[in-house]
Amino acid sequence: MDYLARVEGETSLTIRFRKNQPANVELRIFEPPRFFEGFLRGRSCVEAPDITSRICGICPVAYQMSACAAVEDALGVEVGPEIDALRRLMYAGEWIESHALHVFLLHAPDFLGYPSGLAMAKDHPDPVRAGLRIKKAGNSIVRALGGREIHPINVKVGGFHRAPSRRELGELLPELEWSREHARKSLEWMAGFSFPVLDRDYELVALTGDDYYPLMGGRIASNKGLDLAVSEYDSFFVEEQVERSTALHSTIRGRGAYLCGALARINLGIDRLSPAAAEAARAIGFSVPCKNPFKSLLARMLEIIHSLDTALSIISAYVPPRAASVPVTMRAGTGYGATEAPRGLLYHRYQVSDDGTIEHSKIVPPTSQNQKSIEDDLLELAPRLARMPHSEATALAEHTVRNHDPCISCSTHFLKLDVLHE
Repeated sequence: MDYLARVEGETSLTIRFRKNQPANVELRIFEPPRFFEGFLRGRSCVEAPDITSRICGICPVAYQMSACAAVEDALGVEVGPEIDALRRLMYAGEWIESHALHVFLLHAPDFLGYPSGLAMAKDHPDPVRAGLRIKKAGNSIVRALGGREIHPINVKVGGFHRAPSRRELGELLPELEWSREHARKSLEWMAGFSFPVLDRDYELVALTGDDYYPLMGGRIASNKGLDLAVSEYDSFFVEEQVERSTALHSTIRGRGAYLCGALARINLGIDRLSPAAAEAARAIGFSVPCKNPFKSLLARMLEIIHSLDTALSIISAYVPPRAASVPVTMRAGTGYGATEAPRGLLYHRYQVSDDGTIEHSKIVPPTSQNQKSIEDDLLELAPRLARMPHSEATALAEHTVRNHDPCISCSTHFLKLDVLHE
């Protein structure tokens, strides 16, 4: 596949066969590297949230929150529960808008045989309209707290430059309530899709230990016994350069590939879903363990409902904090931060000098952590793909990649499939 369509970035795919048996899969990311870790060096640590938000136009809040967590850890800053609640609210907005974009416009068309969300909208206009309206509701949360929807400007180390008024957040409630109801109806519609059969023995990795569904804080855990502090990340996870890709591949030392994201979170945290999301899961018969990557569509819809429920709860109880941020004093140190971006675990580490200058940085996005599992999914499906007509094999291979909503940058391309027999 020369270009993968409906993913955020430039990548291609090759599946090699030897004697009609799948030999290997190569997911090649060939867009230029972006060097964010490099040009953070020499900048003030308080600039990290604004700079790293530019890594992604769909998930800037994730980068801001992980950056804040790491810098605050380095500086010994602790924010109170009021600021923490506002951060969770803003993050919920991003989950809503990002997941809605993926499930309604990029992923659902695969299940119904359409080449795009626009083509699907001709025959299914109501779900697409609902999806766009739900996405807009998520954007409105990000705008209310961040000052704008893309690359928010109101986030800072220690909190926010300005806290919204109760009236400003209260104005969001009617649309969020509408979105929760229609997200539930959309989930019921999608639960009726035909899901390809694939059961993978993933090591599922996500944050855990909080009183609420995995989002910020807590420890890093897996379904196979991993349990570590965020500061221990580099002792257990390793990034490697592969010749075919400008993006690094992450694995667990001595254990190999793992999966993060909605499917991992739902398996590890289903008991902490909000009441509305838990009821929605029961209504469609969704249970764990669920290791079919095609059903990540349902996991994301459940997370949309959960995020809408969370947003409604936080806004309803909101009382503006006395101060939008806490004081920040520079000191030398190393800080570690991890949060759950829509696509999975996002890790930041910063080493800062006594005047707060960043001396070293490390950022591990979810897609680099999921790339090996994506390739392993395709290797598992390869015998099936080899027996299919070319157009059907291409569609299923694309679908398999889009299960994981890989965020490589922001573009879409035409897909050409090459199956190589050696």
